[in-house]
Amino acid sequence: MSSAQALLAKVEELVGADLQEVEQIFHTELKSWHPYVADVAAHSARFRGKRLRPTLLLLTAAAAGKLTHDHKVLGAVIEMIHTATLVHDDVLDESDIRRHVATVNARWNNETSILFGDYLFTHAFHLASELESTFACRLIGRATNLVCEGELAQIHERGNLDLTEETYFKIIEGKTAELCAVACQLGAHFACSDPNIVESLTEYGRCLGIAFQIADDLLDLQGSEEQTGKSLGTDLQKQKLTLPIIHLLQQASPEDAAQIRELLANPQPDTSAKLEEFFEQYDVLNYVLGRASEYTALARKQLECLPDSPARRILEEFTEFVTQRAF
Repeated sequence: MSSAQALLAKVEELVGADLQEVEQIFHTELKSWHPYVADVAAHSARFRGKRLRPTLLLLTAAAAGKLTHDHKVLGAVIEMIHTATLVHDDVLDESDIRRHVATVNARWNNETSILFGDYLFTHAFHLASELESTFACRLIGRATNLVCEGELAQIHERGNLDLTEETYFKIIEGKTAELCAVACQLGAHFACSDPNIVESLTEYGRCLGIAFQIADDLLDLQGSEEQTGKSLGTDLQKQKLTLPIIHLLQQASPEDAAQIRELLANPQPDTSAKLEEFFEQYDVLNYVLGRASEYTALARKQLECLPDSPARRILEEFTEFVTQRAF
């Protein structure tokens, strides 16, 4: 059994039944009288993979205090938000495959993808509003705004071959890390009244999300579609600079940098392969994984406020899992 499979087995043992309830709430909420809408919803359910964000929400709840029905509702809300961003991302990236199946835009069209993403967003907020407190709605609304802001910033920076690491990290903190952070914040807030624990677990989610995105960006360049189950190479084709490319341009000699810039300015199907020798020459892989490891170490540090428990130990293991994905 691989380390990832072993980790998933531990998650299943601890919160598997709760995740099933999250799934049930998700499917019940998205039931539609129209067969077309129901078909799209059923198809999109195949995109959701490991269910990282609702899993983080449930685990932080269990680690911080007590897991309640509200957590399961919020798990479904977070998964709706995340699925909506995936559906919209596939339109932006013109992707054909996600989780080994056709994307909504590939199977139907862009109009269906955009409207279905909106449908998921509105359902998420409606479901969150059913809780007694408006706290979750406010928090999720702010997080969704930050996700969209990060995506807009990334679109604006396409083709900017002078993008800095500082700007890159600001972008991914919004577009990816914020939803992980809010999942952990909701888990802790609805389980525990200690604001210090809530703050620490929020930061845990943010650091984990940043590390996750760094690994994802590396996979887009060096992974295989069989391994990841989604269209790869979209960052290069859309001229989105990620950490491996930013670092490579910073370290390359003027002559190599000019050649790399030419490759990036006119991306072709073999651009990634041509960049590979430069990655090796300038030791890009080790640098990028080192930066991801910095964030996973920061994430683990945030868990020190919690007593030892199976949930805390799984959260610690998640920090190793996110970087192992990049190998």
